[in-house]
Amino acid sequence: MSLASAASDLSDLRDYAFEWALVDVETSGLVPRRDRVLSLAVVTLGPDGRQTGEFSTLLDPGCDPGPVHVHGLTAGRLRGAPVFEQVAERVGALLEGRVLVAHNAQFDYDFLAHEFARARLRLPVARRLCTLALNRRVDPPTDDLRLGTLAEHYGVPQLKAHDALDDTRVLAGVLRASLHQAARLGLPLPLVACPPRQDPRFAPKPPKTPCAFRNPGRLDADGPLVQGMKVAVTGETRTARADLVLRGVAAGLNMVTSVSRHTSVLVTNDAAGGSAKARRARAEGVPVIDESAFLRLLGDVRPGTPHEGAVPPEAVPVQEPAPPADPGPAEGPAPVLPAVPAPRAPGPGEAAAAPKPAGRRPAKPRGPLSGRRVLVLGGTHPDAVAARTRVVELGGAAAINLSAGVTDVVVLDGGRADRRLPRITALLLPVHDAAWLVAPVVTEAPGAGVRRGAAHVLPRGGVVDLPLPTGRGAARPWTVTASWAQQTACEIDVVAFVLDEDEQVSLDEDFVFYGAPENPGGTVRLLSDGPTEQTVGVNLAALPPSARKVVVAAAIDGSPAFGDVGALHIVSGPGTSAAPLVQATLDAATTERTMLLAEIYRRGQSWRLRAVGQGYDHGLDALARSYGVDVDD
Repeated sequence: MSLASAASDLSDLRDYAFEWALVDVETSGLVPRRDRVLSLAVVTLGPDGRQTGEFSTLLDPGCDPGPVHVHGLTAGRLRGAPVFEQVAERVGALLEGRVLVAHNAQFDYDFLAHEFARARLRLPVARRLCTLALNRRVDPPTDDLRLGTLAEHYGVPQLKAHDALDDTRVLAGVLRASLHQAARLGLPLPLVACPPRQDPRFAPKPPKTPCAFRNPGRLDADGPLVQGMKVAVTGETRTARADLVLRGVAAGLNMVTSVSRHTSVLVTNDAAGGSAKARRARAEGVPVIDESAFLRLLGDVRPGTPHEGAVPPEAVPVQEPAPPADPGPAEGPAPVLPAVPAPRAPGPGEAAAAPKPAGRRPAKPRGPLSGRRVLVLGGTHPDAVAARTRVVELGGAAAINLSAGVTDVVVLDGGRADRRLPRITALLLPVHDAAWLVAPVVTEAPGAGVRRGAAHVLPRGGVVDLPLPTGRGAARPWTVTASWAQQTACEIDVVAFVLDEDEQVSLDEDFVFYGAPENPGGTVRLLSDGPTEQTVGVNLAALPPSARKVVVAAAIDGSPAFGDVGALHIVSGPGTSAAPLVQATLDAATTERTMLLAEIYRRGQSWRLRAVGQGYDHGLDALARSYGVDVDD
């Protein structure tokens, strides 16, 4: 009997009893603000898991249908179908009062939100659940977490992939089975409030065109200006501020909105004024000129040095990692992940499966815990950090949440009071004391099933070269997912900064966060998967040459520090549904309220990922300012 048939009844899962609206959309592309929904299906379930309603339709998008080879929806098939406005009220009635469920739910939610907005209607969704995020928490022993793979694992029949109605019926089976597995592990559901929280301090401003030239440094006395110089303006000006900015941009200057040590010159008619920009310029020794001098220098702007174009990485031999002691840039060779051959094109809302690697994986640490995932319970913060560090030294991975992938549990002082221990005992997982970590002897839990290969474990500061997918796979994002233990005293937000060679954002919109989850080019996106997990996706092949680094960080919204939160776990791989290729556990924090988790950066002709784990006591606003973001006080 399949897991799906055994799990079709949810009436005994009282903690997971919701009215559900399962949704799947097929779209003309991957960008909600630009592309349109071509077909949609909604299946509703009651709290007992039984189907209570169903609706599906093709839609006339009024535009080119996009990748027909993926969804099969030609312009001819869509001709005569209703437009979204004609079905919006019916769809809204099915969503009202229910939890929206989808596989990669933010994708479907964002497309519906834009379609409802075009119809001048409210999307009646207060909460959503992503079955992809839920299964990342369950951690089934599958090669990846694509909907088709999970359907096969749970025994759910799939008749026609990328058909909205069939995908939604499959999703219903996967949801039921996943809820039973979550109940078995005692996992809280990763429900997401819709829409995400907003903070006016970080309200996105109208984007500007990124500068095509490298920053040549500061302005010399009496000039000249050179293309790529970072120019800030403050105070009252005789020429309209917008005109000054447009003239600077047209001349090839990088007109910035804040002052840092990398600013080339500040333009102001009140050099002794008390504006924040003027004070920062004086503190940093940034040259200051008035408006007249700036206009005069605009007449003779010298040619600058264009940013170098990105070159695909070349294959190099696999080498053992030699991580630095600190999170500074690694100068030596890094281990190389296998090249990623071009897969079939992923459908909208679903990342393609990770192909079987053509090359070798990085050398795995050889130790008694190689391939094991160890959960540490109890202990003081330093003791728990030491225990997880020891797990990594022994070749294992340190888990921070109970999942199906956990193989061993270490109980430190006070750990017997952990609410998860009775469930761990019921699952027959091996439980050890701290002495086990001195010379561990590995035993398999009774009934332990087949586990997928563990991702390569990076220590703090560890570096690995990333393969760039080619062909149709080039559009697939490289993802960094951060997760942590469930919190009640605070919320944690994952953010990203796209930085230039000066370690500064080229424009404020290259700060990606919950209020602005996508940068203007769509190359970096935040996927808010739930209260214990968030993902940043980076399209490495499409990043502009000026982008030298993408920093992924976490910040606490509330009074606790990361020492109270405990460890953060990061995994990284090619695509949201692919099995992760690298992982790291970062838990050396004490009083810090912001934490740099990972950096994806250019190194010669390749991209690298570094696990950072560097914390700061200040908040997110100070971190954003340090990267050149103009943050309102």
